[in-house]
Amino acid sequence: MCGRFLLTAPVEALRRLFGVMELPNLGARYNIAPTQDVPVVRVKPDSTQSGDRELVMLRWGLIPSWAKDATIAASLINARGESVAEKPAFRAAFRQRRCLVPADGFYEWKATSHTGAKGKPAPKQPYLIRRRDQMTFAFAGLWEHWRGDGKTGPLETFTIITTDANADIAAIHHRMPVILDPADYGAWLDTGNKEAGALLRPAPLGALEAVPISTRVNAVRNDDASLIEPVAADEPAPAPRPAPPAQGRLF
Repeated sequence: MCGRFLLTAPVEALRRLFGVMELPNLGARYNIAPTQDVPVVRVKPDSTQSGDRELVMLRWGLIPSWAKDATIAASLINARGESVAEKPAFRAAFRQRRCLVPADGFYEWKATSHTGAKGKPAPKQPYLIRRRDQMTFAFAGLWEHWRGDGKTGPLETFTIITTDANADIAAIHHRMPVILDPADYGAWLDTGNKEAGALLRPAPLGALEAVPISTRVNAVRNDDASLIEPVAADEPAPAPRPAPPAQGRLF
C-alpha cells in the first residue's frame, strides 16, 4: 500500500529527470495525502509528437470514467499490479493512460509489540522509505478523466500501483508501491508497449532504506522538513539485505 509520500525535489530537477518543459511553482511537500492535487508526469493527451510529456497536477484517488460520483476515489488510491490489467476500475487506464508519480520517498507504519496506555496497543512506528542514494524516483501510476456528476467535476485523477514488498520492506508492510527504473520511464508511458505489466515488480534488494521517524507524520496537517528527521525506534526495521550481484539494471 502507499497512502502517504513526499516530494521535495526542485522543479528544475524534475524537468531534467522526467523530460518535461513545464516549470510550475511547486513547493516542497513532506506529507502528501489522498484527495490532494499532486504533480504527475504523463504523455500529453493532445500531443502531435509521440511521447511528448507534460507535468500536470492531478488529484490522488482515481475516479473511473463510468463512476456515478466521486466517492469511489477513496478506495482507489492504489491499484494492485497483479490485477490492474483486468480490474474494471483500472483496465482502460492501464491500456491508455499511464503516468509517472514523482516522489522522494513514501511512508509506512509498523505495528509494535509494546502496550500503550490502559493496555491498548501502542501507536504504530512510522518509517520513511526512500532510495538509499536519496535520489528522486517515480511510482508507476494510472490517470483518468471523469466528466463529473453535475455537482463535482470534471476531474483528472490518478492512482499508484502496488506490488508485493521485497525482503527489505516486508517486515514493515507486505505491499509496496512500484518504483520504476528511470530507464523504464519511456516504456511505461508508451501505451503501445504490450509488455508494460512486466515492469510492475518490487524494487531491487538493497536499493531502499527504511528510516524510523516521528509520529507527527500521522497528522496530514503536519507538513515540514522535521517529519523526515530520524528518531530512535523501539523496534527498528531489520537491516536491509546486501544487494545481489549485478544482473541487468538496478536503480
